[in-house]
Formats: sequence, structure tokens, C-alpha cells
Amino acid sequence: MKKSSASGKKVGINQPTSIPVTRAAQLEPAIVSSAHLAAGKSVELSEFEFGLIIAGNAFNRWMTRCMAAAGVSDMTTVEVLVLHHVNHRDRPKKLADIAFILNIEDTHVVNYALKKLQNLGLLASEKRGKEVLYSTNEKGHALCKKYFEIREQMLVSSLADTNEDPLTLHELARLLRSLSGLYDQASRSATSL
Repeated sequence: MKKSSASGKKVGINQPTSIPVTRAAQLEPAIVSSAHLAAGKSVELSEFEFGLIIAGNAFNRWMTRCMAAAGVSDMTTVEVLVLHHVNHRDRPKKLADIAFILNIEDTHVVNYALKKLQNLGLLASEKRGKEVLYSTNEKGHALCKKYFEIREQMLVSSLADTNEDPLTLHELARLLRSLSGLYDQASRSATSL
């Protein structure tokens, strides 16, 4: 039995069909963690996802180690993120808003982080109507400042040594935010299957 490949040639049923690849994929081999996912229409997306996995794990490791160097060694990445966001612009924040900004679907995860941060003596809370608002206290603010200092010394200075254009990082951040919307929409679609 014969079928047509992407190039229009007839191939045997057990022969691989040629997959159209983009110019970028033709220039160098793709570095991916799951070749079966890269066999589709977007090798670049698979390569991007692998880079995102590696960068995400490195970033998570960095956050917890930087926080340990700042003085608190038993915080998870979510707890570090929540602490920094609560400290952001020195304004009290609601649980739902924290979860929304950090794109964390399960508010229980954020609630657990807030409770742990309170138990560590880093956050204050106040009830306004039915809402509870969280803010960093003096100890939480000082910890965020220490984290900032270590980040500047260890990470930002190393980034400056790479001679990366800050505009490139800005464009990459914009692309990541845009792609997060695509992944969120695809997640909603997959859920409805």
C-alpha cells in the first residue's frame, strides 16, 4: 500500500515520510528531550520547550539557593515567588490576586505558601471585609532586600559579563508571556477533550 509524503512522493507504508522542517531546523540539529514530540510540525517548539524545562529548573534551583544564602533555607520556589510578589510595590495583596499574577491555578498552593511565610515571621495579614490582605513585615522586607543584594552580586553581574543586550531579554520576556497565553488556551482545549 502506498501513501503520499509531505513532498508528494509515494512511499511504502513502513517507510518514514519526510517532515517539512523550517529553515532554522535545517541549519543545526534540534536539541530536544523528547524526539517523539519533535517529529511533528514544530521542531522549534520542542526545542524551545526543552530549553524552557532546563531554564525553569535552573531558575527554581537559583531561587531557593539564593534565598538560603539570604538566610532562609527551607523555602520552596512557590514560597520565594509569593514572598517577592507580596513585597512588590509595598502594597497589601489578596490571595486570589497573588495566584492570578503568578499564574498558579490552585489557590490552595498559594494559601499554603502564605501560611508558611506567616509562620516564618515574614508576612503580616489584615482582614478587610471578607478579604485577607497580605504584606511583608520588616523581617520579610529585609529578607527580600538581602535576596536582591545577592542576586545583584551573583546573577546580574554574571549576566552583564555576557554582553547580552537588555532589549533581547525584554523581547524574550514578552515572547514568554505571549506563549503562556497559547499554552493556557491549549490547556483549556485539552481539558475539554
